[in-house]
Amino acid sequence: MKLGFHLGYWGSGPIPGAQEAVLEAERLGFDSVWSAEAYGSDAFTPLAWAGAATSRIKLGTNIVQMSARTPTATAMTAMTMDHLSGGRFVLGLGASGPQVVEGWYGQPYPKPLARTREYVEVVRKVLAREEPVTHDGQFFQLPLQGGTGLGKPLKPTVHPLRADLPIYLAAEGPKNVALAAEICDGWLPLFFSPKSDAFYRGALEEGFARPGARRSLADFEVAASVPVIVHDDVEEAASWIKPALALYIGGMGAKSVNFHHDVFARLGYADVADQVQELYLQGRKEDAVAAIPTSLVEDTSLIGPPEKIRAELPAWEATVVTTLLLRGDAGSLAKAAEALVS
Repeated sequence: MKLGFHLGYWGSGPIPGAQEAVLEAERLGFDSVWSAEAYGSDAFTPLAWAGAATSRIKLGTNIVQMSARTPTATAMTAMTMDHLSGGRFVLGLGASGPQVVEGWYGQPYPKPLARTREYVEVVRKVLAREEPVTHDGQFFQLPLQGGTGLGKPLKPTVHPLRADLPIYLAAEGPKNVALAAEICDGWLPLFFSPKSDAFYRGALEEGFARPGARRSLADFEVAASVPVIVHDDVEEAASWIKPALALYIGGMGAKSVNFHHDVFARLGYADVADQVQELYLQGRKEDAVAAIPTSLVEDTSLIGPPEKIRAELPAWEATVVTTLLLRGDAGSLAKAAEALVS
């Protein structure tokens, strides 16, 4: 199982110590470094900065929000990043949720799976550069229908370094996971657990079985964001993760639509997820954090003394996950890598 480093997205400003952590990840032999975006820092710029300071490590977006850019604009940036990095770029895409899509980007959210399918199709047409790009879809039209009538199909002026530049899809629900297996080269899960492996394995196999699927499980990448905290006190390590879990379960979405909440419900924590969401939406954030049991953290993380982490690692290695994406500063990355590979 490979290791990657997930920078994430900024808080109120740049991530302290990010450069040192990226350099340490490459020194330690990590396979990849990833960036993200929500409604603050963008995903591409920090990754370009990381690429300029490194020479080997892969550079991935986890994720680029599709509603933020047209598919041709995303393809342009992907081609540029791939050239500048010498073929190290991985394009990770995601639909995000209706609160961000409609509230921040002012774009419609309905039918995210169909929209994703069209989006990826257009990106691949740009990367292929076989002919001027046209697309007559429900969500994207190239040239635009109903405009001035002066639009014309175009090919990118830049020749892509790799026409088969890998595209990964972030997904949590089974239909979206199956779509990732069908049309993409990898899947970016969040809040994965070995206990949910059979469920997601089934969703992936459904996608691989569809006509025209690009890959099989044998050559498909699954890069999962997994907190790894090496610490003698399991409860204290869990306490560092619980606030983020409370935010995602309780506050990253509306009560009626929260995909992160649904992940934990499927994992067997439906009552906990409901309680956390109720408390969080009432503004009782500390109570929401306190409602998260340590067992939930342990199901989706690797925390505790090195020997505990090493004992639990085989369960992760038996899953569909091919890369563990770690977070932290340079020191914590080194400690985690030592615990995982010793």
